[in-house]
Amino acid sequence: MTTQGSALWPIGARLSRVEDEPLLRGQGRFLADLKRPGMLHARFLRSPIAHARLQSLDLSSARAVPGVIAAWSATDLLGRLALSRLPVAMPGKAVRGPADPPVLAAEEICHIGEAIAVVVADTPFAADDGVAALRPLFDPLPVVADPQAALDPGAPLARAELKDNLIAAFESGYGDVEAGLKDAPIRITRRFRLNKGAAHSVETRGVMAEPDPVQPDGLILWSSTQMPHRVRAVVAATLGMPELSLRVIAPDVGGGFGPKFVTYPEEVVIAALARSLGRPVRWIEDRAENFVATTQERLQVWEVTVAANADGSLRAISGTLVQDCGAYLPYGLTVPQNASTNLLGPYRLPAYRLSVRCAATNLVPVTPTRGAGRPQGTFVMERMLDAVADAAALSRIEVRRRNLIAASDMPYRTALQTRDGNAMIYDSGDYPACLEQAVSAATALGFGQRPASSPDTRMGVGVSCYVEGTGRGPFESARVRVDPAGQIEVSTGAAAQGQGTATVLTQVAAAVLGVSPASVVIRAGDTAAVPHGLGAFASRQAPVAGAAVRLAAEAVRDKALRVAAARLEVAPSDLEIVDGVVQIVGVPGDGIALADIARALCGMPGFPLPAGEAPGLQADIAFEPPGLCYANGVHVAEVEVDPLTGQVRVTRMLVVHDCGVALNPTLVEGQVIGGTLHGIGMALHEEVLVDAEGRIRNAPYPASVVPGAWDAPKINVLHRESPTPFNPLGAKGAGEGGTIGAPAAVIAAIEDALRPLSLALSELPMTPARLAARIANARP
Repeated sequence: MTTQGSALWPIGARLSRVEDEPLLRGQGRFLADLKRPGMLHARFLRSPIAHARLQSLDLSSARAVPGVIAAWSATDLLGRLALSRLPVAMPGKAVRGPADPPVLAAEEICHIGEAIAVVVADTPFAADDGVAALRPLFDPLPVVADPQAALDPGAPLARAELKDNLIAAFESGYGDVEAGLKDAPIRITRRFRLNKGAAHSVETRGVMAEPDPVQPDGLILWSSTQMPHRVRAVVAATLGMPELSLRVIAPDVGGGFGPKFVTYPEEVVIAALARSLGRPVRWIEDRAENFVATTQERLQVWEVTVAANADGSLRAISGTLVQDCGAYLPYGLTVPQNASTNLLGPYRLPAYRLSVRCAATNLVPVTPTRGAGRPQGTFVMERMLDAVADAAALSRIEVRRRNLIAASDMPYRTALQTRDGNAMIYDSGDYPACLEQAVSAATALGFGQRPASSPDTRMGVGVSCYVEGTGRGPFESARVRVDPAGQIEVSTGAAAQGQGTATVLTQVAAAVLGVSPASVVIRAGDTAAVPHGLGAFASRQAPVAGAAVRLAAEAVRDKALRVAAARLEVAPSDLEIVDGVVQIVGVPGDGIALADIARALCGMPGFPLPAGEAPGLQADIAFEPPGLCYANGVHVAEVEVDPLTGQVRVTRMLVVHDCGVALNPTLVEGQVIGGTLHGIGMALHEEVLVDAEGRIRNAPYPASVVPGAWDAPKINVLHRESPTPFNPLGAKGAGEGGTIGAPAAVIAAIEDALRPLSLALSELPMTPARLAARIANARP
């Protein structure tokens, strides 16, 4: 797909990333790079136990440390706040109790790592010393660390204000499940445990705030966040200040993966400190804090029954899901809601019912990590399909062929609703063709056909199919402006976390306006750039922010053509823009530069604007997508397994990925490859190990294992394009599909490698110890 404009860099070309040069030259500006005159440093006192009453906290010992400027507890902070809790919990009828976290814990401590006090000093070392001098006294309370036990009658409460630990409950489903289960030729029940994980961004969180030097009572706050406008709204509401008095900026962000779209207590506390002390204050999370203070994901337990006909066609699925939510709900029920709906995948399922119970525990709060519950729902469905294939004596490919939704059925209206209450409609795609392309490519590449690297190891191949709801609304904003020097300024509410947002938006604007990408400047992640925005989540930057940029750029282009047409005395349809010059089609060298038009539209005192146009060569658009656009794909994994040790090595991965129109195939491939490696880690070793007292047993590194270069196999990415009708670019998101499909394919490949043992693997991650135990138990 191309659009009118530059022939050099049309939409769909492999434009090199515009973000990379300053990063490669060490000129990036991350939160830790920001330094301000007179800057102070903050450190937080965090609870070392998961559940307790705070009996006493004497701050005088911290205040006596040389270099310490201030030490605050919740008592010191409350007088400076309009709200004692962060207004972050998303609305939902399913939520049964208070869910917002406190800014600082005042009486009851509800998870390890919860912030109790803050110390501010001239240096980070003095701040550390101040925290170390504090001696809080705790009265321990019973700890609830297992979500299933938390829901037992008589279980101790995770928070005293709750009636019980069932923080939310809801059902997803449709159809006559009982009829589908009754007398089914194939009926299989499985239990799945998907253990707790974390995001592990290269850059931890950080916040800096300082009084605005120009605006009285104003504040400027920098945060390594995915959602600057959301941070502004929450911090302003909590501090009781007008949003117009608060500017939030996200500098370069070294990865987010979901947890950085949450607004945290630290952002409010640092802002309050800067207002009170009248000086810049900065806090940088250390890696140990990251394990207990940044939100995590998962810990789900599923009990699922599938019914199918003898030919492998699905009849019904029924089951339960217990979701650990941690101590609070700082981003609602997104994870279990997405998991429950994404289980459907790209398949026809006549009847479905899932009862979901969400448990409050004394663990780190749960919010989405890359995939946001979709990898878990996909894993359950794909594993159940593999079980159906084995029971029906079919290949695992064939059972998918018999259940995939046909291309002729698109758009396909499911009987489910998304978490915002809208109908879940698959907008476009050819799921069977995607599977056949993957099978053909894997066969051509020799997947599963080469010998193992040693006589003691076994090779296996697994496959999984998935869909991903992308481009979530309700809107994203863009302003496109041509300045009098001819530079194209694109301002947007979108935010970057390393995924190439500036490159995509540059490419869209340059293609529409017929200019070089070097002429485009992106302003993102700054609430001063545009008044409204949402930011980075749900694979939405290209389909929503990109669509807003395209529409705004088209409005600017049309205005420039009208002004030039009046001057050249031709019709706008006779004109084109080439290298920033409006000219008669096919007649180069006699046109008007966009810079000249922009200058003319700036106006001169006493003179009318050209052609009666409004001032300025710019346009503002807030694009509102009519629904989610569903990307889809197929993963094929090849693994090598050592049955003696349980060690698994992923040797090759193949991904056929359809994200609609690929605006920049290079960026799509980078997202898919990165997401696939993330999914491999989820499948094999990423886990936050928590004991019965709520303590994380494997923090920090290297006790906690994340994927490294040694885990990265050759990953082949093939593209398909099914343009979505839901935005003018035809593009869908590509940020999470690699993660959603990979775990099920990898686990299926392990099963295939050990097929004589008839293992039914249903736990993530499948660590060497777990796999070795399963192998030992399965041997005669």
